[in-house]
Amino acid sequence: MKLSVLANLYGSKPLDETLSILTSLGVHTVEIGAGGYPGKAHCDPEALLADPKKLEAFKKTFKKYDVEICALAAHGNALHPDKAVAAQFDKDFRNAVLLAEKLGVDTVVTFSGCPGDCETAKYPNWVTCPWPEDFLKILDWQWNEKLIPYWKEAGAFALAHHVPHIAFEMHPGFCVYNPETLLKLRAAVGDVIGANLDPSHLIWQGIDPVAAVRALAGAIYHVHAKDTKVDRYNTAVNGVLDTKHYSDELHRSWVFRTVGFGNGETYWRDFVSNLRLVGYDRVLSIEHEDSVMTIDEGLKKAVDFLGGIIIREEKPTTMSWA
Repeated sequence: MKLSVLANLYGSKPLDETLSILTSLGVHTVEIGAGGYPGKAHCDPEALLADPKKLEAFKKTFKKYDVEICALAAHGNALHPDKAVAAQFDKDFRNAVLLAEKLGVDTVVTFSGCPGDCETAKYPNWVTCPWPEDFLKILDWQWNEKLIPYWKEAGAFALAHHVPHIAFEMHPGFCVYNPETLLKLRAAVGDVIGANLDPSHLIWQGIDPVAAVRALAGAIYHVHAKDTKVDRYNTAVNGVLDTKHYSDELHRSWVFRTVGFGNGETYWRDFVSNLRLVGYDRVLSIEHEDSVMTIDEGLKKAVDFLGGIIIREEKPTTMSWA
């Protein structure tokens, strides 16, 4: 495995400076924001695709620092009921795929998206319960009329451009938010669909990330290293569904944390070991969304913490003691 960083945490800095910071920490693999919610601060696929000189200069910047791009991140909602919003997210995803093809990158990370409840809806409608039965009708319409048809076509587009991995971050608020929904869509669309396994979004749902790793064996295309701290006292009163702003850390039921500050070393060693056991040997990509500490401190702590946990060498083929 390789240690990576989702580089948009330094979106306010130029790409050159960002790569200098990351390599000074010993990180030589990056996930680059290329549209959608991660933004285009370091990488605007449309501009790079339109200008071969800009694309070549972009490539040379990575060569200068001996940095490999493991994935392009273009998280968005291409199924948004507002057609203009959906069209922009769709465009960002497709441009990320086209750029990935040019760069020889095999993975684009995104969200599954979430439609509304009908053709005239204005906002996404995330269904979380089966009753009243209206909700099941919405869910059926979303999956069969919107989600599956869109990703069948978008998946074929990715494969046609030599991008075999669309890695969905399983995120509440979108149709794919847990292993069951990921595998449901993968069964309907094909193996081009896989998981960006971000444990932080599973932890607060009550999902054990190790159990998720085992359930998704063979379907994990990317992994984010981000932690979540569940507040036992706030959760005991209000449960895990929480709409308070992320900055209200003291009163929220859970908050995102730098790895090691939500769960301890043993927890993360088990997570990484089980990734190895199911055959995943790609990257752990640090995503910094810790509001309790600065970007610089949070990133450094994450790199230091994972340095002793990540399994870097290939899995042995023999056991000397057996």
